[in-house]
Amino acid sequence: MTRDTARHLQRLAKRRREIAAEIFAPPQKAYADFVRRFPYSETAHQTSAIQAVLQDLSSGRPMNRLVCGDVGFGKTEVALRAAAAVALCGAQVLVIAPKTVLARQHYLIFQRRFANTNVNVEMLSRVVERKTAEQVKTGLASGDVGIVIATQAVLAKSVRFARLGLLIIDEEHKFGARDKEAMRSRSPALHVLTMSATPIPRTLQSAMIGIQDVSILATSPSKRRPVRTTLGPFDGVSMRVALLREFRRGGQSFVVVPQIEDIDGVHKILRDIVPELSVRVAHAKMKASEMDAVMVGFGDGDGDILLSTNIIESGLDVPRANTIFTWRADRFGIAQLHQLRGRVGRSRRQGSAMLLAEDGIAQETRARLSAMETYDRLGAGFALSMQDLDKRGAGDIVGDDQAGHIKLLGISLYQKLLERAVLARTEGFSREQQDVPINLGVTQIIPSGYVGDSTVRLNLYARLLRARDQKALDEFEEEFEDRFGELPDEVSILIRLARLRVAASQIGICKIDAGPRGLALTFEATPSRKQIEAIMTVYQGEYRNERLIFTLPTGNGLQRLTFLENILRRLIPARS
Repeated sequence: MTRDTARHLQRLAKRRREIAAEIFAPPQKAYADFVRRFPYSETAHQTSAIQAVLQDLSSGRPMNRLVCGDVGFGKTEVALRAAAAVALCGAQVLVIAPKTVLARQHYLIFQRRFANTNVNVEMLSRVVERKTAEQVKTGLASGDVGIVIATQAVLAKSVRFARLGLLIIDEEHKFGARDKEAMRSRSPALHVLTMSATPIPRTLQSAMIGIQDVSILATSPSKRRPVRTTLGPFDGVSMRVALLREFRRGGQSFVVVPQIEDIDGVHKILRDIVPELSVRVAHAKMKASEMDAVMVGFGDGDGDILLSTNIIESGLDVPRANTIFTWRADRFGIAQLHQLRGRVGRSRRQGSAMLLAEDGIAQETRARLSAMETYDRLGAGFALSMQDLDKRGAGDIVGDDQAGHIKLLGISLYQKLLERAVLARTEGFSREQQDVPINLGVTQIIPSGYVGDSTVRLNLYARLLRARDQKALDEFEEEFEDRFGELPDEVSILIRLARLRVAASQIGICKIDAGPRGLALTFEATPSRKQIEAIMTVYQGEYRNERLIFTLPTGNGLQRLTFLENILRRLIPARS
């Protein structure tokens, strides 16, 4: 499976290297005028991301960049600069948003920023009248429309572009793999910019192994506070106190339920505990115009509480909203919860997010929800994605499985195998430079308590994955201790396993598996008689079908690790 995926990725990489993308270098004066209309000062990370995007667009190769930044950290401005660089050159830009509300918000922002240019900005979504939509499609085909903000409606085959140069995908974790491929397939030379606060693990993993470039926006807006997050069961008294406190300070609140069927019951509860507050309701089965009116009205101050499904998680900007309750939080994904939390605390006031879940939920689910409490600082989205990658796997990078059928403990062994397989196909590495899967059931992770910054941990993981010999691992371990102090057990295990993989590849072992009471070494070619004898004289085992099989004295993962180290020490000198 790893080699099949590597072959596919190698074909994609080869295609990208061979395809010459259009070079976009915008007119200096027009671009400078556009930049001057940004009313704030760019953060350092924004500046870096914008420079990287502009360099990608002028490189002559198709851009494929992920911009990861928390809600309100400036992703939209990066997208605006990219769009300006392309549209001011006369090409077209397609901005895809998962929901109508977010598309509408982007449309208003893009229209305002491009108002004094010759770039025509339009919108395609279910709320756009049919006649208007047909006019927009005609404009796209003729080239009169320079930028279109759209939901998935634009994926229809009836939509044609005169000169599409850039695709921007916002909230990419909301789209399935097929949807994203349908967008990209419009042109193999298309520049692609994806944006997300919590990218799905597959996208994050793609960035980590070099398939996709990544820019991280980790600088928080000035004077903005992190949203205080708590997890617990429903309590009517506490909920009333929180909702009234928000009302009395002139603010608004959200109450979000997982299903439309939950709305009536929760609405009744709200009428009982806070009868003095006005409640507005929004959900996806309402008419588009009606739902739009409710949500826009709430943003303008109409209503004290908005009771809705998770349709509010993207695009609803209500500066006065500082409190959110998520009903049955265990039924939401981690990206959804993080986006919902991002709806509050967008001003200078303290925001509060209450995750309501019963005490009897599964332990794994509780751990996932507890991560929201742990990562409640500004910029936590990337850390949550890393944790999600650790917990549930990356999924199939090139297929539909985004849930992660490859179970991971810490950083994915599959990821490293894939990276090596891609390198082997693209650069012709020998067996000694390829990787070996070692399945011992031992956790491989850098604890957040040891290296607190998720970006630094990501960099350390990536460097460890690329180490190809013992010398590189020696230098890595020494640097680790110099920078962060004495190694915790988890990191020591991580490095020990890395050493075993390097050693196993040198011996000619292609796979190592351990069960409750057994250990199997699979060889790429038949080992020498000298190697087999070196082991059999000390350890009881047998050799059959290119495999050395041993009985283990224990099912403990760490003891399996030590057992394997002892075996490889004997095999290495026997090989020489």
